[in-house]
This record gives sequence, structure tokens and C-alpha cells, in this order.
Amino acid sequence: MWTGFWICSFSTKLLFFTISVVRLPGSNGDLSYTIPEEMKRGAVVGNIAKDLGMDSRGLLSRKARLDLKGTRKRFCDINVQSGEAVIAERIDREELCSSKVSCSLKYELVLEEPLELHQILVQIQDVNDNSPRFSSDEIKLEIHESAVRGTRFPLKEAHDLDVGRNGIQGYSLEKNEHFTLAVHSNADGGKRSELVLDKELDREQEQEVTLLLTATDGGTPPRSGTVPIHVTVLDANDNLPVFSQSVYKASLPENSPLGTVVLTISATDADEGANGEVTYEFSRISDRAARLFTIDKISGEVKVSGPIDFEDETEYEIGVQASDASGLASNAKIFIEITDVNDNAPVIFLKSLKNPVPENMSPGTEIGIINVQDEDSEGDRPVRCTIQPNVPFKLNPSIRNYFSLVTTSELDREQISDYNITITATDDGVTPLSSSKTIKLSVSDVNDNPPVFKHQSYSAYVTENNKPGSSVCSVTARDPDWRQNGTVFYSLLPSEVNGVPVSSYVSINGDTGVIHAVRAFDYEQFRSFKVQVVARDNGSPPLSSNVTVSVFITDENDNSPQILYPTPEGLRTNSFMTEMVPKAALSGSLVSKVIAVDADSGQNAWLSYQIVKSTDPGLFTIGLHSGEIRAQRDISESDSMKQNLVISVKDNGQPSLSTTCAVYLLISDNLAEVPELKDMSYEESNSKLTSYLIIALV
Repeated sequence: MWTGFWICSFSTKLLFFTISVVRLPGSNGDLSYTIPEEMKRGAVVGNIAKDLGMDSRGLLSRKARLDLKGTRKRFCDINVQSGEAVIAERIDREELCSSKVSCSLKYELVLEEPLELHQILVQIQDVNDNSPRFSSDEIKLEIHESAVRGTRFPLKEAHDLDVGRNGIQGYSLEKNEHFTLAVHSNADGGKRSELVLDKELDREQEQEVTLLLTATDGGTPPRSGTVPIHVTVLDANDNLPVFSQSVYKASLPENSPLGTVVLTISATDADEGANGEVTYEFSRISDRAARLFTIDKISGEVKVSGPIDFEDETEYEIGVQASDASGLASNAKIFIEITDVNDNAPVIFLKSLKNPVPENMSPGTEIGIINVQDEDSEGDRPVRCTIQPNVPFKLNPSIRNYFSLVTTSELDREQISDYNITITATDDGVTPLSSSKTIKLSVSDVNDNPPVFKHQSYSAYVTENNKPGSSVCSVTARDPDWRQNGTVFYSLLPSEVNGVPVSSYVSINGDTGVIHAVRAFDYEQFRSFKVQVVARDNGSPPLSSNVTVSVFITDENDNSPQILYPTPEGLRTNSFMTEMVPKAALSGSLVSKVIAVDADSGQNAWLSYQIVKSTDPGLFTIGLHSGEIRAQRDISESDSMKQNLVISVKDNGQPSLSTTCAVYLLISDNLAEVPELKDMSYEESNSKLTSYLIIALV
């Protein structure tokens, strides 16, 4: 046990009170503190961390807090930096516990991660801050002059809100010649007094006697209250009112309507006339009870005059007095027990919540702590707590009416990003009451999705001789993650095309995924190539995926036909080439063949042949697609020995391209028969060939 001292200034004198802490045996680390009421805000109750053997630095990280049962004021709080419990609000024991001898506050010290609870009991000691008070401003007595010495007259009790030693400890009467005071102890420890006639009265000498009654409590220093006693000397009244029972008990349900009769007290007086008429009043009642109950002076009915709440007070003790017309009186007690009614729905408190929750959180992880309190039956009534189905969460019962909110399966933000979790708490009353609380929970993104391309592969077709910088195609990838985790950037995977880096052929816009040509393509050099495009998100770590883009080069008619035979004149070693045609050649005989090729493809390389100039136009013909030169008729002696042909070779492109060549034919069986062959001038032939070429092109 640890003990310290607290000093309070009151009426210029010092009062000493003890603050003590007791570790309750077998309570799993629970504590009990005893403090005086009326401590200043910020005053230290005790060091909870030290008394529990804990590190005060861990209180902040574990979100330590003090929870007070019910919805009353907090009164005390915890300093998570120092681990000390401190006064948060003024504590008035009389307002808090009325006339109860024992007054305490029950707290729960809640620690999270992991959840840990400790019971903290704060006992409130009474401070002598209330003076004794009488229920009326004066006491009136009518005493017959025939009263004999020793006759006793009960007096109204004074009431002190303080309890124990600070309550009323005695009465005193100012010195006079007729009366003395007898003080008695009640069964509950209180004090009552009687006026004792010490010297007979003589109405003819003195019709009224005024006395001063003082009630004193046992505080240090003591407090007191006074009331004057006015005694009127009358003729004889020798019977006191007598109650039908010394203690009256009643049970009253809370929320009883105003005007409800709680019970009826009854007293009889054997005297006749005015001396036998009895009236009733409360002789000792707390301020709280005085606001809730009234008594009919004539009938003795005690009725409800204010709201009765079991959660405020469970029982009331009231002193009553029956007086006759002469002031003779007797006293009794009333005990009213308040019974609980299920009039309070459970209240749901969200003590802790991790929000937002990462989507990769493991199933079974605790994300929140729920506490449910029901003020009925002092909050000990069990409650059922549920959440709606079809959500990946559940409530696990923990300590008392604490519940842990845990995940039941993996979360996927891309499927559901927010949850509205409705928690319903229901008590076990005959007519159950329930309440609900909705928690909005967000799921935070984790980079768990790589970018996904719209297509598994892409094909692009580009016409050769394209402009550098022109768009080839566009790729698109989508990432369902959030913000930077879903932001996609594009790049080319390093590779080579014909031994040259692919980056020298194409480039890609990192933001849009548009692929551009870096240079002009030539179908005749290569006809296709492949590019690997990488889509990468901006998460940490980043995720990526690849896709293949096949680029196909389409042909353009950009090459003229090329003559392979006869050899172009510029490449000949002799001045010209001559084909020999036998004199006996018949119609249809093959005399020569023009061979040509085109570097283009498809229809751009489909070649056709045509004779555009001939020495004898009807003598020879050429195959349109074969290039074979044949005799169109039989060769005759009259035909010229020297035959010159100009052949045009044309492709099928749009527009088409063409070229020409010259074929020299010699009709003879023997080259020696033509001596003048050497006179054929190459320049002349070339000049004529040029003219033919111009005509053919036009």
C-alpha cells in the first residue's frame, strides 16, 4: 500500500486527508484509490502506471484511457505522458452519492494492442463542507403547564449532507431555567434530541419560553446549525402521537408517474380535540429526495413529485414526524427501494478504429474495439452485439461488454472500397431494447495489380517511306489500383532489329503509349520487326507487364523494273550485243528473251513487256508477261538482215514505273555474211534508242 498526504484549506485551518492506493487481491492488477472530495482540477490521484508496474511511455502508444461506467461526468482522467490519474472535474460527494456512507467511482483502464482492462476503484472520502440544517426555520412547542418535571419532548432532527464523523454528532441547548437537553443515538449512527422539562412551567408567570437549539457535526473544525424553539405554555396535553410502525418500507418502480402514492404513514393520538389532531411532515430528508417526494400533512400519503430514476439512486431513507396540535411529536423512518425498469437502450461506444484499412490485411486482424454500456441494473446487464451479414467483418466478444471488430476474409479495394458497418446492440430485458451505430470504413489501396494491356498483342502496318516522327500505333494498359499505384508509364524493352537497337527505329510516349517512327522504313530492306513494350505502374515496389507489338512494313511502288538481259548498254564490254536469227526461222520461233526484275512486291512487281519500236513492226512479237521475243511470221529473203527492237518493261503499281531496253537481231545463218555489221554505229544506235525511250515514256 502506498500512502500520501493531501492538504485542504478550510476556514483558515488545515485539514489533513490521506490518499491511498490498494492493489486488490486476486484482481489481475486492479487498483483502489481513496481520495477526499473537492480536490482541485489537475490534482494527482495516483500514478497508475507505477502502481501497476507498467512503463508510462507505453501508455500513449497503447491508447490508454479511463472509462467511467454510465454516462455521468468523468471526474478523473489519465495523463498518458506521466501515467498519473488526475482530477478532471470537481467531485462533490454529497451530489454524487447523497447520504450513502460509501461513495466510489468505478473506472476501467483500457489498453489496446493487445486489449487489456484494469478495474480502477476511486473511493471518495467525505470532507466536512456542509453545516447541519434544520428542516424548518423554527420549532414550535405547546406545553401544558401541568407537565411534570422530567417530561420529554422530541425535537426535529437536523440534517447534515456529510456522512460519518462529518455528520451530526450532537445537540446543545442554550442555558435556561426550565429545560435541559437529552441526546440519543439512532440505530444508523445519527443523533436525535429531546427537550426535558427540568422545572415546572407556570403559565401565569411566563406564557412563552424561547430557546436556541444547536446541532454540531464532528468535522475538524466542526460546523453547526441553529434553530429557535418557541414554547407556548398551555394546559395539559399528555399523549404523544404513536406511529402504527416504527419503520415503513415501500418498493417503487423507476419512471413512476407524478402523483403516484408510494405509501401512507399513520399515527394516532389518544388526546381529544385539537390535542388529538395529528399532522405529518418530513423530519430528515436529503435535498435530492426532497425534489422527488412530498407528504400530505393530513393524510400521511407520500407521493412522487419528481422523476424517479433507478440509475440515479436505488434507495431513499427519509425521516418522518407526527405532531399533535400542542407540538408533541414522535418519529419514524421510511425506506423506499427503487426497482429497475428496462428503460435504457444499450449505448454503443467506438473505443478504437483503424481507418482506413489496408486491403492486404490478413483475415482475423483486429481493426476496432467496441464497448456497449447499459445503464439498467448498474450496467452489468449482458447485451448481444451483432453486425449485418454479407460483410467481411465480425464481432468477437472480449472482456465484459467489449467486442473486437476483426476481418473475416481478404479485402479487395478494387472490388469494394468502402463499407458501412451497422452494429446493433440488444439487451436481455423482458421487452428488449436495442440501438444501432453505423461505422464507415474505407479500404486503402495496396499495389497488388500490375498494368494489364487491352490486347494480348498488337499489330501495326506502316507504309514504307513514312515520315520520321509519324505515329505507328498506340498501346493501352489499365491498372485498377489507386492513384500512383494505378498510374501507368510505358517504355520499350531493349532489343535489336537487324543488329541495330530498336530505339533507332521507333520510340514510345511514356504517358500515352503512342509509338512513333524514328526513321523512314524501306520495305526492300526489311518487311517486319517486333517491339516489346513494358507498362509499369508507379507503386512501391512497381509492378509491370509486357506486350509484343509486331510492325509490318507495307510496300510502296518506289522501284522501276530492272533489265537483267540484255545487259544494259552502260554495262556492256562490247559496243553492242546482237542476237542471231536463222533465215529459216518459222512463225512462232523463239528468237530472244528480255529478262527483268522489280525490287517491289505484289502488284508493284508484276511486270509486262511491250515492243515500242521495231525495224519491221510485223516481223516480231513479245510475250506480255514472259518477255519472250518470237517470230510473228516466217522469215523471208526480203526481210532486212538487221532488226532493231525497243522493248518497254512496265510494273503494275499505282502509278506504274517502266524502263526500256534495245534488242539487236541479225537474220543470218553465218556472221561472216554480214561484213557491214561493223559499220553499225553505237552512237547512232544509242541516239535512236534515247529517242525511243522518250517516246515510250510519254
